[in-house]
Amino acid sequence: MNDLHARHRRVLPDWLALYYDRPLEITHGEGRHVWDAEGNRYLDFFGGILTTMTAHALPEVTKAVSEQAGRIIHSSTLYLNRPMVELAERIARLSGIPDARVFFTTSGTEANDTALLLATAFRRSNTILAMRNSYHGRSFSAVGITGNRGWSPTSLSPLQTLYVHGGVRTRGPYAALDDTEFIAACVEDLKDLLGHTRPPAALIAEPVQGVGGFTSPPDGLYAAFREVLDAHGILWIADEVQTGWGRTGDHFWGWQAHDRNGPPDIVTFAKGIGNGMSVGGVIARSEIMNCLDANSISTFGGTQVTMAAGLANLTHLLEHDLQGNARRVGGLLIERLRAATAQDPGVREVRGRGLMIGIELTRPGTDRADLDRAAAVLEAARAGGLLVGKGGGHSTSALRVAPPLSLTVAEAEEGAAILESALRSTR
Repeated sequence: MNDLHARHRRVLPDWLALYYDRPLEITHGEGRHVWDAEGNRYLDFFGGILTTMTAHALPEVTKAVSEQAGRIIHSSTLYLNRPMVELAERIARLSGIPDARVFFTTSGTEANDTALLLATAFRRSNTILAMRNSYHGRSFSAVGITGNRGWSPTSLSPLQTLYVHGGVRTRGPYAALDDTEFIAACVEDLKDLLGHTRPPAALIAEPVQGVGGFTSPPDGLYAAFREVLDAHGILWIADEVQTGWGRTGDHFWGWQAHDRNGPPDIVTFAKGIGNGMSVGGVIARSEIMNCLDANSISTFGGTQVTMAAGLANLTHLLEHDLQGNARRVGGLLIERLRAATAQDPGVREVRGRGLMIGIELTRPGTDRADLDRAAAVLEAARAGGLLVGKGGGHSTSALRVAPPLSLTVAEAEEGAAILESALRSTR
């Protein structure tokens, strides 16, 4: 392990972050568990950053990948591709977007890049509205709209980005307001902002901010924003890279908590649909998707083997009602974690929905992030046999809990007990 870490440091970038003081090599997994190179078994509450959505080594997915790989793995989008068409048809029907078209990419970053390309071309504007505390990927254009300093290494960008209030409910100038007043204040802020700029192309927003620590606005905020956006012809892009496919439990898409004025114009997705395979994509109304007046292809987006995985994974997800399981088991897990942390002065908030739960840590008696404790809890949880993630934005630090959606009640209780012990040991 030490040799592999040394080799990693010699040939890979310094900025390529690794968890843990003694980094972990995961060698295999099954269900909700993974094993490391030393034979240690862990309950996985992070799923490769919310990517192993259904289960590790899910038989239906491994069988589909193996069978497709035995026929053909790849041909590019220059040729007809039956698995790609079949998955696009299913996603278009599930999207809620009328006359939807689907374009496949290899990642959420590339999906958001494509959405930005479509929106700016359609609207003939390079101005983008984004949410404070947001994260949309690591490419040049995605970094340019990311509202999270910890993940934004440059201010250079081809886009003019204006940041909007509302993605973080319990911090900022409107935190003391009730939900109705909070939404009204954010809407007024948006209206004021639009009076100071040329017409933007789109608002891009995560229904639940992932890297930012699983924060979210009150339900209905983006529906209220939509009324303002529509009045100016501004598109709404929902970044569902982390929230899609039923993870929030209450809804299949995160945007459905804000659907009073209809679906978004564009939805981006990735991560969980491939259950570990490299799949991302964009869904948009046909007039938007078809607005490009130059040729475009994707060499690796929609390749046959990843589409076979996506089809098998989506079928399993729907047939086993994993969205319902996320709602039921996630509800139990969040209440268990709230009870476990109720007397912990360093836990500011336990928040989230479904199997997307954030535990915000602060220094006791203050509102300041406790980065050291977050790192210590990560280590203690690992020692107890549990893997969790971490995140946060401006002056915040949060643990991120996002197990595969097939998590059982017994596994939820086991993970909560380990996490409770880790928090207690780091006070």
